[in-house]
Amino acid sequence: MRRRASSPSGWKTVAVSTLDLTPDELLTTTRAVRKRLDLSKPVPLELIKECIEIALQAPSGSNRQGWHWLVITDPEHRKTIAEYYRTALHAYFATQEPADDPVQARVKASSEYLGDHLAEVPVFVIPCIKAGALPEGNQAGLWGSILPAAWNFMLAARARGLGTTWTSLHLNYEQEIAQLLGIPGDIRQAVLIPTAYTIGTDFKPGPRKSLDDVVHFDTW
Repeated sequence: MRRRASSPSGWKTVAVSTLDLTPDELLTTTRAVRKRLDLSKPVPLELIKECIEIALQAPSGSNRQGWHWLVITDPEHRKTIAEYYRTALHAYFATQEPADDPVQARVKASSEYLGDHLAEVPVFVIPCIKAGALPEGNQAGLWGSILPAAWNFMLAARARGLGTTWTSLHLNYEQEIAQLLGIPGDIRQAVLIPTAYTIGTDFKPGPRKSLDDVVHFDTW
């Protein structure tokens, strides 16, 4: 399906292709894409802007909209961030027991692949939020004002044939990356979203626990 992006904030509109997905298909097939990211195909920045435009429609506490979005395409910056990420990933795996669950084994293998190839992903998106200090009693209120927007971005990307994955291990080096990118001291990074076109668009719902295991009515 072809359509032209609307632009309430005034940036240049572009004609984009969207996948023919129902809302339920979009919500259940937006997967963590690692091995199937197309590392050779450039992503137009106007397409990234469109996804962020949709992300900005997410809720935020008191409608403060204290978010900021870093879009990183500079190869040297991507390489440096990827090195921090790979170091954190290896340190994390060193603390984990060998995965005996086939699903978790696949997740580990795909995470290792991403760690080895992260610098080749054409676009990094880092949603951030203004927070001079992390609140002691209501961090849910803070992060709840940026993480839904990050998910909106990922849904919008999926609808346009882009793949993403939710990563946060780079936050082990948040200060170093903030210095690299010139992020002010009162801005906190929430997540790192590698973004690229996908190799194929046929993604399926992932395995999840049954409703009986996780839903409780009236009492636990």
